[in-house]
Amino acid sequence: MNYKVNKISQILIAVVVIAGIIGISSCEKYTFTPPKISTVDTVHFSADIQPIFNANCITCHGATKAPDLREGKSYAALTKGGYITPANETCKLYTKMTSSDHYPRSSDTDKQKVLVWLNQGAKNN
Repeated sequence: MNYKVNKISQILIAVVVIAGIIGISSCEKYTFTPPKISTVDTVHFSADIQPIFNANCITCHGATKAPDLREGKSYAALTKGGYITPANETCKLYTKMTSSDHYPRSSDTDKQKVLVWLNQGAKNN
């Protein structure tokens, strides 16, 4: 009888190991690609960029930490502080938003939207 119990245990262990190997090897990695922002459509500062600041940035970049990204003050703070010159991916605003030493609160879609706005001339529209 011991022989049967050992044989059943061995078969059970083998089945569990094989099932585990099959389960692990059949896993797929799902990736999420954020929706692309149209580079043709105009990105507006007040309607598209300021809400990003409101939702993600003003906790730190309020009145105490530059640039002040609160509504009504943000565009002036960005222009006077040289954060959007040149208006492309090399400006201080975008490099800070995407750097590894900056706590990322904005999504990839938000960052892409800011980049499109910058490439469109970073207008206060």
